Amino acid sequence: IQQVFKQLFYMINAVTLNNILLRKDVCSWSTGMQLRFNISQLEEWLHGKNLQQSGAAKTLEPLIQAAQLLQLKKKTSEDADAICSLCTSLNTQQIVKILNLYTPVNEFEERVTVAFIRNIQKLLQERNDPPQLLLDFKHMFPVQFPYNPSTITLDSIHLPASLKLDFLNKV
Repeated sequence: IQQVFKQLFYMINAVTLNNILLRKDVCSWSTGMQLRFNISQLEEWLHGKNLQQSGAAKTLEPLIQAAQLLQLKKKTSEDADAICSLCTSLNTQQIVKILNLYTPVNEFEERVTVAFIRNIQKLLQERNDPPQLLLDFKHMFPVQFPYNPSTITLDSIHLPASLKLDFLNKV
């Protein structure tokens, strides 16, 4: 069950983050607030179902950071430093793309300046990030089956003749 929910939450993360990276209309402060609220509801649900140890919440980390990036101030060099230290699960290309797509929805917000984005790129140039922008939502985590040893010893097993396993010999 834990592995199923980890896979499901990864798919939620990948599809949602890919939509953020491809759609200008969802890159705003209010979307960041709505995302963060919805993610907290998912985390609360995991906690309520005692699935915290499944790793499902960890798969949402890039989405959490994208939501926080949409909510952060984006003006000063201190803001740039905060973004760089906060967004460790997002690669440079994803951070820059979100900043480029950021669209203010009211008069109190401002567009992200080109100088600010260049400052972010300069600060993040030392990272060895993979060059991919979108997440692979078809990625599958390997299934792990727990090993539960049997209490029955192999020498006590009787094989019926109807199975026609005469070629097996007890050693």
